[in-house]
Amino acid sequence: MDKDSTIFVGLDVHKDSIAIAAADPGREAPRFVGTVGPKLAELLKALDRLGDATQLRLAYEAGPTGYALARSLAARGYACEVIAVAKIPRRPGDRIKTDRRDALMLARYLRSGELTAVAIPDARDEAIRDLSRAREDAVRARHKARQQLKAMLLRHGHRYSGKTAWTAAHERTLAQITFDYPAQNLAFAEYRWAVRDTTDRVERLTQALRQQVEDWRFAPVVRAIMALRGIDFVAAAIIISELGDLARFEHPKQLMSFLGLVPSEASTGDSRVQGKITKTGNSHVRRILIESAWAYRYPARMSRDLVVRNQGLPQSIQAIAWKAQSRLCHRYRRFTIRGVHQNKTCVAIARQAAPAV
Repeated sequence: MDKDSTIFVGLDVHKDSIAIAAADPGREAPRFVGTVGPKLAELLKALDRLGDATQLRLAYEAGPTGYALARSLAARGYACEVIAVAKIPRRPGDRIKTDRRDALMLARYLRSGELTAVAIPDARDEAIRDLSRAREDAVRARHKARQQLKAMLLRHGHRYSGKTAWTAAHERTLAQITFDYPAQNLAFAEYRWAVRDTTDRVERLTQALRQQVEDWRFAPVVRAIMALRGIDFVAAAIIISELGDLARFEHPKQLMSFLGLVPSEASTGDSRVQGKITKTGNSHVRRILIESAWAYRYPARMSRDLVVRNQGLPQSIQAIAWKAQSRLCHRYRRFTIRGVHQNKTCVAIARQAAPAV
């Protein structure tokens, strides 16, 4: 039998530096190789001193540096994994954290097989995800701008008596408001401009997202899950851009765990205690699913928008969507009859809706 010659390399990657540690086959302690700059050429030079690309197995923690380094190394023949930080084993008594120690830890755990790698998305898939997240950031900015405008109006006794804000009627009301001093009128005008600017930004990004998804490889999947109640185009695009290839989840439980929708648990012996959901997974998809769960509080029916979204889809997909809607609406009513709080009900519905995605 040939002796294993794989060298396990841990990389502690930062914006300005990369710490490198290596663990040889066997049980010897990992060794610290050194620290290089953030440029790929410097890292490749250090790796060449360790061995051939086919002999090295690399890993670094998922973080703000993204997947660019992993893709660059893979293109040059290196086996590189990006590790889920939340699932790295931690010693309770370890209170010292340095770049050197982190690199040594990664090399050691990579050799022992105790690290969990995350899926590295395709470059185009990540581009769609970046666009959808940019839209989410724009929505939050719009919400903040609207809050600031309404706060100023409330401070000066201007209350809107209409049913819905940010409509044409609301805009006409805002146009008629004036203040006693020019400084206040200037501040009010700036707040209104900020609201208009952020609203236009959301519209631009939404339109751009529609255009980019048209020729995306997951466009059919986006259209398919739009058949589900409560999932429009934006929600579907966010879900698929964040999840990527759904085939990587071998079981629905893995998907629910990835979304952080499973209850936390602290059980010992004969005692079993379950608590709040873990919230350790993808927060973007979890938020969309929980928001969409509110749509199931009404009886199952095919609304006009849902009929339009179902047009052109295979009959099998429409049948699955209708079956899911009927089941989830029934479950929502059952939870309501039992007196379960609405927020808990929506989380439970979101957890059951995840496999339908």
